[in-house]
Amino acid sequence: MEQDNILNKNGKSFLEPELIVRYFGLEKGDYVADFGAGHGYFTIPMARAVGGDGKVYALDIQKSVFDIIRDRAKLEHLLNIEFIWTDIDFLKGSKLKDKFVDFVLIANTLFQSEHQETVLQEAYRVLREKGRMAIIEWVELSDLGPVKNSRVKKEKARKFAENSGFEFDREFSAGNYHYGLLFIKK
Repeated sequence: MEQDNILNKNGKSFLEPELIVRYFGLEKGDYVADFGAGHGYFTIPMARAVGGDGKVYALDIQKSVFDIIRDRAKLEHLLNIEFIWTDIDFLKGSKLKDKFVDFVLIANTLFQSEHQETVLQEAYRVLREKGRMAIIEWVELSDLGPVKNSRVKKEKARKFAENSGFEFDREFSAGNYHYGLLFIKK
């Protein structure tokens, strides 16, 4: 893929969901779960990527963020987003069926979780065979982001994913302040 990082005013690339979603390999008709959807930074571009025959399940513990995503989706006439108010820190916490989705995104969510391995086990449970999962988290040395001792190191995220049954596929560019890891369900 060509160099496509957008630079901020300091000359460093920052998280650009529109560009990052291209690394996921989403196809029209895919079912996607956005664990910890927040304000929908990835939900909206993923909904565009999977089209009207696909669906994005936006999961979050904060019900108030759904209004923000709904407003953004309405502006773009996106009708393929379903909202699930839930806590993904527990097995079956996503409320999704077993082997139901093609792709799970966990972006800037693990550092907030008290049960990081459980979140990855939940992703594994809801993914179909050969389904894919992406983890995006803050890099350890960035001056931006959450307090440094709450960040999940890339090696730790990879180990948790592999311990949950995932096979590491590759790393992808998520800007200068984040790392991106892509996994496949074995």
